[in-house]
Amino acid sequence: MRIDLFQPTDEGEARILLLIEGFSRGSRSLEGRTKLAKLDFFLRYPTYLRRALQARGQSDIEPTEIGVAPDIETRMVRYRYGPWDPSYYAILGRLIGKGLVVPVPISRGIGYRASEKGREIAERLRGESAWEDSVKRLEVLRKHFNLEGKTLKEFIYQTFPEVTQASWGELL
Repeated sequence: MRIDLFQPTDEGEARILLLIEGFSRGSRSLEGRTKLAKLDFFLRYPTYLRRALQARGQSDIEPTEIGVAPDIETRMVRYRYGPWDPSYYAILGRLIGKGLVVPVPISRGIGYRASEKGREIAERLRGESAWEDSVKRLEVLRKHFNLEGKTLKEFIYQTFPEVTQASWGELL
């Protein structure tokens, strides 16, 4: 596996900030890296999101509701618990270091919440046309997949055997 494929990018930071902000509104936090990774999988791969919606009986979702952009160009890998991006640690560290995300203790680890500054930047990003499709997918994810990380992991294992049967480190 080429590690240079997984360097943190500004786009990656923006996408993860949008994801954390979208799932940490009010006093809530996005509960853990497992949930973050599984939601990011659907955010990056709208083809899998469409299939996931169908598997959950939500086939009435129009393609325009999740955007028309192709799968995001940065690939994830198969890791111990399914889809993963090795750059998450660096991205989360950068977002926390910049004061955009706050780590929050939860019963089984660490959750993440957007700070006030992070919310302001996420709001600006949501208004940019380059993020339009991602914002649409985030709304669908919040409505249909705001589940525990373990539940999302199990759903991906059951629904997408081609992802979970890939070799560790294999690009998805």
